[in-house]
Amino acid sequence: MTFHVLALICFASLLGPLLAFPRRWQIPVVIGELAAGMLIGRSGLNLVDPAEPTFTFLADLGFALIMFVAGSHVPVRDQRIRSALGSGVARLAVVSVAAAAVGIAVAGLFGTGHASLYVVLLASSSAALVLPIIGSFQLRGPQVLAMTAQVAIADTLAIIALPLVLNPSTAGPAALGSLAVLTSATALFLILRTADRKGLRQRLHKVSEKRKFALELRFQLTVLFALAGLAVWSHVSIMLAGFVFGLAVSAVGEPRRLARQLFALTEGFLGPLFFLWLGSSLDLRELASHPTMILLGLALGIGAIGVHSLTRLLGLPLPLGVLSAAQLGVPIAAATIGIQQNLLGPGEPAALVLGALVTMAAATLASTRLMPRESL
Repeated sequence: MTFHVLALICFASLLGPLLAFPRRWQIPVVIGELAAGMLIGRSGLNLVDPAEPTFTFLADLGFALIMFVAGSHVPVRDQRIRSALGSGVARLAVVSVAAAAVGIAVAGLFGTGHASLYVVLLASSSAALVLPIIGSFQLRGPQVLAMTAQVAIADTLAIIALPLVLNPSTAGPAALGSLAVLTSATALFLILRTADRKGLRQRLHKVSEKRKFALELRFQLTVLFALAGLAVWSHVSIMLAGFVFGLAVSAVGEPRRLARQLFALTEGFLGPLFFLWLGSSLDLRELASHPTMILLGLALGIGAIGVHSLTRLLGLPLPLGVLSAAQLGVPIAAATIGIQQNLLGPGEPAALVLGALVTMAAATLASTRLMPRESL
């Protein structure tokens, strides 16, 4: 990779904010970034090579940071969420049963043999998408809390299950690798909590802020990349490493200054670079050659909306049910791992991304129904 290519990538990433700028459009930034990647990648002008090692490695860094931020968005410390776990689990159980039926049916209809993957995708949610919408509209009430708990649990379980269902033949080693990553993240949580209770983290924060050392950021990145290295060594996706470390940091409490630093690093550079890499890796011509993959993407997106809407039977308002179907991290991770390890069929990664975009569009429309209300 050259500086000219890197400049092109950074310039193309501006398409995300450009499309998201008009508030009335309500287009997520990620859609513009994926579109920019498709434009300069395999689907378009072929100006960048997604297989180039440096580009791929930087995209992996962005992937790890995106999943870390997603994990840190899960409100682990919120006592109100804990009180709503029961109803959240009950609704997730209904969604999971329906997802199993729909996932098996979709896999049988399209003959892909990926029923377990589709079940996980259909039942998943994206805390990184849903929680900011809840915050921006200042949604309140027990129904919102129960939906938030459902989304947080679904997001966590789906990310843990995804590496196991993507390649069932390696489920045993993947389970052991996942256990190693989870155990390491738990140990890190205990260390961070102890340091916080003894005031060590506060003293570190003051010294770092006073002397402009950015010690917290350096420490977090060191730990994140060490966990990612463990994940790669144990044949587990770095997705899990980033997400569980984010959960650990969320459980202890992330300093605002560190959150701003990570936001700048992730959203300003490595995050957009990852989505451009993913967009450039997708070949939309495969969808033209395999039009059934377009139908597969639509089926997965509409199916996810349908199974999550069943929570209305348990008293959840329909707009909140549709909002809980919003997906990003899990389908993107599935497409990324599928591309990297050649686990999916031609056009299937693009179909997974299409399904996620359908749920994001539906969540955007549902959020407009929630906008005039202060609570539900």
